[in-house]
Amino acid sequence: MKRLIVFSITMLLAATAMFAQPTSPPRQDGIYKRELLGTREIIPYDDIREADIFWEKRVWRNIDFREKINLAFTWPVDPFVDVVYKAVISGELKAYSPLYDDFREGTELPLEDILRKYNRIDTTWILDEETYVEKPIVIKSEFDYQTVQKIQIKEDWVFDEETSTMIVRIIGMTMIRDRIDPTTGETLGSEPMFWIYYPDLRNIIVRHEVFNEKNSARYLTFEDIFEMRLFSSYIVKEDNVYDRFIENYSSGIDQVLESERIKQEIFDYEHNLWEF
Repeated sequence: MKRLIVFSITMLLAATAMFAQPTSPPRQDGIYKRELLGTREIIPYDDIREADIFWEKRVWRNIDFREKINLAFTWPVDPFVDVVYKAVISGELKAYSPLYDDFREGTELPLEDILRKYNRIDTTWILDEETYVEKPIVIKSEFDYQTVQKIQIKEDWVFDEETSTMIVRIIGMTMIRDRIDPTTGETLGSEPMFWIYYPDLRNIIVRHEVFNEKNSARYLTFEDIFEMRLFSSYIVKEDNVYDRFIENYSSGIDQVLESERIKQEIFDYEHNLWEF
């Protein structure tokens, strides 16, 4: 009897194992596993001696996300503004006052102030149609990266006498956000959010992939876009004795022409240093 029971159990286990569904491998979105992006590291800048600087100019320029060449900044899978904002909120990146772009000590913005401004909790009162009594409604307003249409970068152009090359380095950037009326939803203009020290930002954006419309197998990151100058922009200010923006002394087509004049001036200076 015992032998019969043991035989029955053995046959039952064998049948169960025979008809059991095989364990499927984990699903993979693609024909190969993408692992190289997580190993990317920034290439440190070369040291430049002050004695080797023959010429220098500082400019501020805007990058408008609505231009076709800049659409990579708004890729919904990993939008640039969302990456920067989350890095600030997590404490991985320092934010500085929008009033100062020199990253001086004491201009850091507390995290509480940022959350209070861009992640607000408002209370409004509505009339209950049944009891005719007003009751409070809590409205949470979280930061929306789509309200940022531009970023402004501050950069230095220098001519290195030792290597005889024109070098450009981005110093910092700020996100320019639309000011929206909470009651009407109308746009009231724009304002800078906070300044970010770009050398600190490089370590973060070097591992954030950007859509590459030419070749999906070629890794392209936000750090590549800035360092390889794969963006369109226009100059809004050059260092001047009045410390004023172009819009403060020009308007309309003159503002565009002045921006192009500064851009051409940088190009001409390097070109005129060479003899052919």
